[in-house]
Amino acid sequence: MLAALGLFLLAGLATLDDYGSSGDERAHRFHASATIDYVLGNGEALVHLPDRVHGVAFVFPLGLIERALQTDEVRSLSLVRHLIIRLFFLAGGLFVYLITSKLFNNRMLALAATTLFLLHPRLYAHSFMNSKDISFLSMFVITLYLTHRAFRKDSLWAFALLGVGVGILINTRIMGMIFVPAVLAMRGFDLLEGSALARKRVLMSAWIFGLAAALGLYATWPYLWNDPISRFLESFGPAVNYSVGWSFLFQGRLVFVADVPPTYIPVWFSITTLPFVLLLGAVGIGATLLHWRARPFSGFQNTRLRFGLLLVGCFALPIAAVILLQSNLFGDWRHLYFLWAPFSLIGAFGLHWLSNALAWARLRAVVYGAAGVGAAAAALSMALIHPNQQVYFNFFEDRVTPDNLSERYVLDYWSLASLGLHNFILREETLPATIGFSGGARASLNMLPERDRRRISVVNPALAAFSVRMARPDPGEDAVYVEEVYENALVALVREEPGENPFPAVYEAVISEDPVVRSGFDLYLADGMLVYVKEPCSMADVDGAFSLQFYTENLDELPDAQRWVGYEETLFNFLHNGALFDGKCVGKFPLPNYPVLNVKAHQIYAWGNLLYWEALFPLDAAEHYAAYESAASRIPDVRAAFDLHLDEEARTLTYVKEPCALSDIERRFFAHIRPASVGDLPEDRRLLGFDNLDFIFLTRGVVFDGKCAAILPLPEYEIASVRTGQFVSGEGEVWEATVPFGD
Repeated sequence: MLAALGLFLLAGLATLDDYGSSGDERAHRFHASATIDYVLGNGEALVHLPDRVHGVAFVFPLGLIERALQTDEVRSLSLVRHLIIRLFFLAGGLFVYLITSKLFNNRMLALAATTLFLLHPRLYAHSFMNSKDISFLSMFVITLYLTHRAFRKDSLWAFALLGVGVGILINTRIMGMIFVPAVLAMRGFDLLEGSALARKRVLMSAWIFGLAAALGLYATWPYLWNDPISRFLESFGPAVNYSVGWSFLFQGRLVFVADVPPTYIPVWFSITTLPFVLLLGAVGIGATLLHWRARPFSGFQNTRLRFGLLLVGCFALPIAAVILLQSNLFGDWRHLYFLWAPFSLIGAFGLHWLSNALAWARLRAVVYGAAGVGAAAAALSMALIHPNQQVYFNFFEDRVTPDNLSERYVLDYWSLASLGLHNFILREETLPATIGFSGGARASLNMLPERDRRRISVVNPALAAFSVRMARPDPGEDAVYVEEVYENALVALVREEPGENPFPAVYEAVISEDPVVRSGFDLYLADGMLVYVKEPCSMADVDGAFSLQFYTENLDELPDAQRWVGYEETLFNFLHNGALFDGKCVGKFPLPNYPVLNVKAHQIYAWGNLLYWEALFPLDAAEHYAAYESAASRIPDVRAAFDLHLDEEARTLTYVKEPCALSDIERRFFAHIRPASVGDLPEDRRLLGFDNLDFIFLTRGVVFDGKCAAILPLPEYEIASVRTGQFVSGEGEVWEATVPFGD
């Protein structure tokens, strides 16, 4: 076994720098950096990051290692990062071996199961560069091992250790929560048999498991430390529906991430997994369910059968959950790569069943021989498409017809172009050159030696002499290098005709006016555009992700995927929307075509440090300014955390606070409208006795000059009173006040 892992390790070391960096690597790196600073008390940047709701069980130790290296050389940091991810993936293979050998007492079967686990082509490539999905996969295997160990030993310490493991798993990705009901349900069946003393021990172990899981989660996730309940609940939103407005090719048509068909995961899994492993898994699932059907209750007392049922549940239930919850999915099935842990182990059940079903020892040898041939074929397939195993397809899809795959599926939305870019740089005599990037391809620069990175200037793609872009389906005749798999272009380096730089004119058009706000960049409004200006400015100032949030009073104007959060958010790369020239940085971004009340702009993830700046400003707030001036001149109807002014004739309730800061409006507002007659309410509200007009402040109000003013329109029916205030989901009200109507 150690020899097999050693071979996989040597293969990984030999090809470590063949793989590019993922488009998410920088975000993960700064999530870890912000978490470390948060733990050390060096800042609150973590609470502003979009990734704050994601666990840090793996990225946090990675961040500590990077800090210990005390280097800013991006290639070295990326290589170390990729090596650690790879080692953790191999650790997952080791635990597959331990689980299988304990279940079947068969080293040959355990070695076969480990080989199958490590030879999934897509996961092999991702095991160098995907810190989130691969770490969750490996931790999932480790948790499966701890589960088997706990039920086999049936000791309180074993269940305590399992609880800690589950807590760390949840901290890696929130989907790890499935282990909590799974373990408790399995433990519940143990209550059906045994003495009263034994049942008491079962209940005690379940309680210890739950407590250890909660403590393990809390102790390893610093974001939870100050507000554990609400922040933990906050993490479920993105887990169920990650708010992005993207669409992807799936079976030849564009599919919106919030509207993927129920077949999305089953299809992706079946066309990207080795066919003979699919067969073994299907046999394993069938054999396990048939054995359980033969003895549905006593089967839970059989350690192997109970574990097999756990594996079937861990594979099938997440697929059912994402279908029923209509979760946002994109790329291939990478958000569910952890399914490979239970499925590969189920494949071991299938291999065991096939070998035992054959009476002759020679036929059993044929089964293992066929598995060996399948593994060898997998290794050959991976070698032929190296280093692009992340776009492996099996023969269920047409891999022969040129461009067929690229016309039916998204192949590599991260644009992992390190080898192609390096080959181009080595042979291109006209460098240094300007290069523009699309998608995540820019991250591939991190994998180039410093001497080669110095030969490249990254600019706006429209102003570049060359571009690195995803080539779907035809890169065109101007391509100087094309990276292909199955005769489908993945990434192309294309010679361009640089256009004239329009941004000096943009700069001149706005610089004579006062900006609407001064922050990390000065922000101007011009011709329906938001213009960014910074002077002096360098490449370091435009690195990272820029974000714009648009708040409107009419939430129906927002895209479906972002309506639930109350604003439309756009992330963009500055050099796709701007340029650096003469020591200035100038960019522009179009405003939405619907009325916008407030704009929040910020920048995160600069390479050299965790840069964060934020600016909030209203666009068309004349009505709110007037409402504030009117309210400030008279006594409020109710004094509370916000002064409340009622205008029964205009049917509005105005909220005013001075002084006021962003922290005062972060919590959601509620307004319970109690009518004079319950019959005036919508039918779904009549049992409650009031209408509910919850709102986000920035969709109803503005912040200006240290003041806050919001206007809430009231229903036309006769109102008895309005009870309003702010609340925190899962915790309750922060403040409340009641405004009476009439005399």
